[in-house]
Amino acid sequence: MPLGAPAGVEADLLLGVRRSVTGRRWVAPAYDERLALALAQRLGLPEFVARFLAARGVALEDAAAFLDPTLRHSLPDPSSLQDMDRAAARLAEAITTGEAVLVFGDYDVDGATAAALLVRFFAASGGRIEFYVPDRLREGYGPNREALLRYAASGVRLVVTVDCGTHAFAAIEAAAQAGQQVIVADHHAAEARLPAAYAVVNPNRHDGDGRYGELAAVGVAFLLVVAINRALRRAGWYAARREPDLRQWLDLVALGTVCDVVPLVGVNRALTRQGLAVLGQGHNVGLRVLSEVAAVRGVPDVFTLGFLLGPRINAGGRVGQADLGVRLLTTDDPALARVIAERLDRFNAERRAIEGMVLDAATPLAERSVARGESLVVVSGQGWHPGVIGIVAGRLRERFDRPAVVIALDGETGRGSGRSVPGVNLGEAVSAARQAGLVLDGGGHRMAAGLTVAAERVPALAAFLAQRVALADAAGTEATLAVDGVLAAMAAVQPDVCGWVARAGPFGAGNEEPVFALSALRVVHAEVVGGDHVRCILAGRDGARLPAIAFRAATDSIGRELLAARGSERHVAGYLRRGRRDGAAELHIRDIAVPG
Repeated sequence: MPLGAPAGVEADLLLGVRRSVTGRRWVAPAYDERLALALAQRLGLPEFVARFLAARGVALEDAAAFLDPTLRHSLPDPSSLQDMDRAAARLAEAITTGEAVLVFGDYDVDGATAAALLVRFFAASGGRIEFYVPDRLREGYGPNREALLRYAASGVRLVVTVDCGTHAFAAIEAAAQAGQQVIVADHHAAEARLPAAYAVVNPNRHDGDGRYGELAAVGVAFLLVVAINRALRRAGWYAARREPDLRQWLDLVALGTVCDVVPLVGVNRALTRQGLAVLGQGHNVGLRVLSEVAAVRGVPDVFTLGFLLGPRINAGGRVGQADLGVRLLTTDDPALARVIAERLDRFNAERRAIEGMVLDAATPLAERSVARGESLVVVSGQGWHPGVIGIVAGRLRERFDRPAVVIALDGETGRGSGRSVPGVNLGEAVSAARQAGLVLDGGGHRMAAGLTVAAERVPALAAFLAQRVALADAAGTEATLAVDGVLAAMAAVQPDVCGWVARAGPFGAGNEEPVFALSALRVVHAEVVGGDHVRCILAGRDGARLPAIAFRAATDSIGRELLAARGSERHVAGYLRRGRRDGAAELHIRDIAVPG
């Protein structure tokens, strides 16, 4: 099925492509041929699947579990996390005594899903809980003194923060002085000093072993729910009531995990795979209605979570009402879910328009940064909407293949959001900048970070982060595209190929989707659709036709080349996926090259 590199071409150079239209050399990742052969024989895998598994270091003894990840095999014992048993015992006590609990969330998808998970678990197990999500513009990120003390005055003595709290030293200290106990359930990079909380459950604590540091906040919250449920079971709480099946909420865990761009490896991959199966069953009323509003078709996948559902839930916190996401995910009323989902859809349309304006302003600044050879992009602008800077940072990261930080300035201060690339821990870099006094506040995890900075310190911050990051692929290093295999067009359109590829998923950071190259495809048709995408029909010399699309490419080098190449042959590389309308294979183009 797969084709080899042409005779006479360097072993790692695919199809002779030394410079594609995007300026990249196409190379094949190194792999152990004996391991690939053993994987193919023992598991009955197609050769091209065995090769890219071997290239990713999947050992023979781990391959079966990798292709079929389960929570039984992957889920850690919650007690392995610092403070977990203390937190679980206190929350179990609150449930059994009827004590009111507040879950303090964050306004992004990870925070919304973590809060919704706790709300649903408490409701199912007989506890009393309410939630609070701070307004992004008025209150900023994380627990704040005013909100916590307001709830303390109303009688709430126990608070759980999710996806926030690790750096909320002043707010949690004020809560403790008011007699409030705060349990932090977070995943952001911690300092040696921890807040004055009752418990800090964070796999990235300095005094932990870091084994599960890649968990999203919703993953930490799920482990917390497992631990609380176990404590309730041991206390006999379920003797007179039905014990909830925690698996029913894995759709929330998968959604938060994918949208927070944490590595989809180990337990994260198992949570996402199982969560997608739960999502497909449509148990969560809010997600089911939002899927209808977002016109989700076919079997839900990572694209569904990351590009259709996630942005709409995020839109409430970015440009609308911060708590709409949690309200949607916790309601069982279809009519209310419809109202909220349609509001989020409208907010998402507004968000896209604002994002486009900020991206148009930020891109030329990023281009100048890249032209100067800077390995990390930091751009800022007065009046940029802080609700979209994270998305814009992600767009710049994708376009320039390096970490990007976008700062929305409002007078003398600015709020920034950054997105990273594999191998660069941006959260640690921002935490170091805070400790160095370059930012007023900030933190994050490997792939994303947020910060607040004085406008006058932005240049110094940019220099500090660039030095801290020190990318290996700084200016002057040859750009490459790693291609996992070469397929003939006829092989690519076979109905079982996409299924075999999908078994190695779900794909994301840490488990990148495999890229396949197809040789000398004729561009039968190409047109701009949806404003800035290029859809085309490609034909192989073997007669097979393959639909393809290049997203957001109408004005870049890939789109221009496709539109100009009608009737001509091009080498094409991209992701092989099932079409969302008919399930047939289609290619999502990453790069193209002129043969010869």
